[in-house]
Amino acid sequence: MTTEGIEARYADLDSWPASRLVEALLEAKLAALETVRIQAGAVGAAIEAAAERLAHEGRLIYAGAGTSGRVAVQDGVELLPTFGWPRERVAFLMAGGEQALMRAVEGAEDDAEAGRAELLALQAGPSDVVLAVAASGRTPYTVAVAQAAHAAGALVIGIACNPATPLLSAADHGLCVGGSAELIAGSTRLSAGTAQKAVLNAISTGVMVRLGRVYGNLMVGLQVTNDKLRRRAVSLVARLGRTDEDTAAVHLSAAGDDVRLAVLLSLGVAQVDAAAALDAAAGRLGEAAGALGVQVG
Repeated sequence: MTTEGIEARYADLDSWPASRLVEALLEAKLAALETVRIQAGAVGAAIEAAAERLAHEGRLIYAGAGTSGRVAVQDGVELLPTFGWPRERVAFLMAGGEQALMRAVEGAEDDAEAGRAELLALQAGPSDVVLAVAASGRTPYTVAVAQAAHAAGALVIGIACNPATPLLSAADHGLCVGGSAELIAGSTRLSAGTAQKAVLNAISTGVMVRLGRVYGNLMVGLQVTNDKLRRRAVSLVARLGRTDEDTAAVHLSAAGDDVRLAVLLSLGVAQVDAAAALDAAAGRLGEAAGALGVQVG
């Protein structure tokens, strides 16, 4: 496997000055990101397929082990505050369970039966999208999750850093990114981890954009979970609803902290009509505003 290779040019790395080490690390990470960029078409196809499955119901299910699993969880937990993606529509399958997020659980990644059982326990089906991540592409737990998900009819997006591997074969959309030897041989928390984070971030962001949780480049689907996000929400309502922030705050409160609904209220739309239009438009603010005959922003 390329991710297990040993690069001769780094053989004396332990004697390098820190500045040279940093330069080499960043060079390797940039190369890993390039492997994602050149697959924009394939990543885009995965986004379109995932958004189609998730348009009305279904869950994003993240699966992985070790570093790959932790990177996957990091991506998924941000979907609620950033896009207002419901908690019940995201699930995580981490080899070794939640405790493995904080410390290594020896042998968990090799337990294929646990992967199958945990996927089946979620009762995954055709409305669900599984993002299965493994740097090697061979991790038994993650491969088993992907295979069981595919058999259940879920859409499987496999992300690996080695080509022609079981995980990619089990996926509807197999993405091989970051496939090169690591600066520190075998340490896939480095370049492989960077590539995995980049492609997961691209997929989840692209899906949320497709599902109308962004207007323009503004996160109108955000969930108000802290003071910072409340200030951002008020600012968005003021900007898009063409009003001052005090009035925007009133409308945001009346809308139950729903930015999109608050924008329409700020534009003079009755709450019942605004809510109905957003529901008919599957939450897409621009489409709802068009149907109501009002101009956002």
